[in-house]
Amino acid sequence: MRVVIAGGHGKIALRLTKLLSADGHAVVGLVRNPDHEADIAAAGGEAAVLDLEKADAAAVAAVLAGADVAIFAAGAGPGSGKARKDTVDRGAAVLFADAAEQAGVRRHIQVSSMGADRADSLTDDETFTIYLKAKWAAEEDLRARDLDWTVLRPGSLTDDPGTGKVYLADKTGNGRISRDDVALVLAGLCDAPAAIGRTLELVAGDTPVDEAIDNL
Repeated sequence: MRVVIAGGHGKIALRLTKLLSADGHAVVGLVRNPDHEADIAAAGGEAAVLDLEKADAAAVAAVLAGADVAIFAAGAGPGSGKARKDTVDRGAAVLFADAAEQAGVRRHIQVSSMGADRADSLTDDETFTIYLKAKWAAEEDLRARDLDWTVLRPGSLTDDPGTGKVYLADKTGNGRISRDDVALVLAGLCDAPAAIGRTLELVAGDTPVDEAIDNL
């Protein structure tokens, strides 16, 4: 497969790039900073330097051309401020989906956040609320598209070593999950027809990743 990952220098994305490239897949990581090219190359991927806050859909579609899977794993990150929660976590996700449609890439996986589905009930102006609202808006946009989409909502992310065992379901309840295990699940979801058209939650559990995906 050829897999294009938006947010290619993220902690999950680099782990995913290593997994996919080790299995013989071609991986392209979209990054804003050219200094990150070496890290993506070290993980076995190829970098495409493109700023999703400034690029248009045609430029992103040119990178996606010929891809089998598009994965949106970008985020404004901690300390980025309220405005960029919208321009990245929502705006860039919408742009990436627009580009996937233009490029004819049907398989589309979007990394969201646990709690995004309660965003509409939140009325405060805290940064985390704005983040959840942006993630929810991006989910809603993707669900309305004619793509083979999957939304994945991981629980609280940790840098603990992965166990290879998870709880993956439509609803899991709150929990923690290592970035290693999120990457494993994303790799498996690339070719998981049962995940198409589903919004899935993911936390640590007792089921091996392959089995958890098969159980969908």
